[in-house]
Amino acid sequence: NVLKHIINTDRAPKAIGPYSQAIQNGKLLFISGQLPIDIKTGELIKNDIASATKKSLENMKAIIEEAGAKMTDIVKTTIFLKDINDFGIVNETYQSFFQSEPPARSCVEVSRLPKDADIEIEAIAYYGD
Repeated sequence: NVLKHIINTDRAPKAIGPYSQAIQNGKLLFISGQLPIDIKTGELIKNDIASATKKSLENMKAIIEEAGAKMTDIVKTTIFLKDINDFGIVNETYQSFFQSEPPARSCVEVSRLPKDADIEIEAIAYYGD
């Protein structure tokens, strides 16, 4: 039997709705979309897409590490952007987190994100025994 295990860490922003930061199911880890919220200040990073991308990925990394996985275990990400014109800048920052063998990815422009964020990133990782 595969058991569902909820992953939570104080090193990433708390969920702002009825969802978990991540769910582990067997060797799969499903990481909820991460906004660029600085957990030290509680502030959302706005109008600086490079810093916002970095913060979303740092928040994701904290959750992944809490689950006992690594960023290299990520097999799929989805990036939601407020402005697709930021695609190039997002790629530059994103690449610094996935320097070799990057995961599969989708990137879409959306009309609005929670808290009017500029970016949100979610992921699926495969890891374990």
